[in-house]
Amino acid sequence: MGKTIAEKIFSLHAGEDVHAGDLVVAQLDFVMGQDGTAPLAINSFHEMGGRGVFDPSRVAFVIDHSAPSPNEGVSSLHRLMREFASEKKILLYDIGCGVCHQLVPEQGHVVPGDLVVGADSHTCTYGAINAFSTGVGSTDLAAAMISGKLWFKVPDSIKFICSGVLPEGVFSKDLILFLIGEMTADGATYLSAEFSGDAVKALEVEERFTISNMAIEMGAKAGLMEYDEKVEKWVKSHSTRPANPVFPDPDAGYEEVRQYDVSRLEPRVALPHTVDNVSPVKDVEGQEIQQAFIGTCTNGRISDLRTAANILKGQKVSPSVRLIVAPASREVYLEAMKDGSLQTLVEAGAAFVTPGCGPCVGTHNGVPSDGEHVISTANRNFKGRMGNSRAFIYLASPATVAASALTGKITDPRSYLQK
Repeated sequence: MGKTIAEKIFSLHAGEDVHAGDLVVAQLDFVMGQDGTAPLAINSFHEMGGRGVFDPSRVAFVIDHSAPSPNEGVSSLHRLMREFASEKKILLYDIGCGVCHQLVPEQGHVVPGDLVVGADSHTCTYGAINAFSTGVGSTDLAAAMISGKLWFKVPDSIKFICSGVLPEGVFSKDLILFLIGEMTADGATYLSAEFSGDAVKALEVEERFTISNMAIEMGAKAGLMEYDEKVEKWVKSHSTRPANPVFPDPDAGYEEVRQYDVSRLEPRVALPHTVDNVSPVKDVEGQEIQQAFIGTCTNGRISDLRTAANILKGQKVSPSVRLIVAPASREVYLEAMKDGSLQTLVEAGAAFVTPGCGPCVGTHNGVPSDGEHVISTANRNFKGRMGNSRAFIYLASPATVAASALTGKITDPRSYLQK
C-alpha cells in the first residue's frame, strides 16, 4: 500500500520507512514559540540544562498575542523572550511584526516537504504549502530548541475531496466551517487532514491557509494540501530555500475519504459557543451585533482586507457597530496602504490595531461587554475567547463580517459584493 503525505514527510525526517501508528524521532526544519508559550519554554529549556539551540536560524520567537504589552506582568515576559533571543542568537519578531502563522511562511522559513512545530495550536496553517506543521506544548518546544528533533506518533490520515466550484460570495472560510460542522470538533482527532479536489485547487494560496489553519478545530494534527504551480510560485516569491514537494500515492491508505460537491455551498456562520455549531448564514440572518472583527491568523491577510474593502467602499459601518481590523503582519499593513484597502476601511469607520493577534486572544484590544454579540473572522468562539465569557461570538468570512458591520446585523454578503 502507498503512503499519505504525512507518512512520506515523517519517513523523510525520521530517516527510515515509517507508516501510520509508528513512533518515531524526527528531525525538525523549523521551531517557533509565541509570547503565550515561549516564556514557559525558556524555563523548561534551563531546567533541561540547555546551553544553546540546535540552529539559531531555524528557531523563532514571535511577540504577537499581547502586543504591545497590556500590563507590567506581560512586559516582563516579553523582556525574558527578548533577552533569550539575543543570547541564543535566534530570530525574534517583536511587536508590530504580526501574527506568528503569517510571519513564518511569509518570511520564508517554511517550504514544501518540511516538518515544523510551533508552540501554538494553529501551527497547522503551513500545511497549505505542503509542509507537515503541528502544534506542541512549551516543554516539547524547549526540547526541540535544544535537540532539533522530537518524537511523534505518525498519524493516520483523513482525505477531503471537494469537487465543483465555490459560488460567488462563498469563500474558503465558508468551506472550512462547513467541513468542521460535518466532522464536529473532535471528528478528526490526531488525524492528518488532506484537503484536495477541484474546489481546493481553484483557491489561491492565501485562501488555502485559512482552511489548513482551522484543521485543528476538527481535532486534526495537521491540515495538508498538495503541491502545485500556485504553491510553487508563492513559495519562490517568499523563500530562497529549495522545496521538497510531497505527493500522496494513488493507493495511499486513509482512515476515511469524504467527498463533497461544494457548487451549491452557501455562506456559513459558526454560532456561539463552539466552532462546530455551524449554520447557513440565512438561518441566523438578522441577529444584531455590536462588534465586528477582521484579522487573525485565519483571515487577516491582504486578500481578506481587500474583500472587506470591496463591500465597504463608499459605505459607512452601522453606528451601532464597532469594526476592528488587525492586519496579520506589517507587510499586509503596508500592502493595504499601497492598494487603498486601508483608506477604504478607515473611511468606512474601521479602527485599525497593531498587526498581531489583537482582539482574538482576549488579553487586550476590543474586549466585548457582557451580552454583546460579536462577528469575527477568527478561528475560535469559545466562551471567554475574546476576553469576556458573557459575550457571544460568531465566526464567518471577511465578506460576511464586513456586510454585517455595514447593516448592524448578521448579513448574507452576496448582495453586497461590488463588481
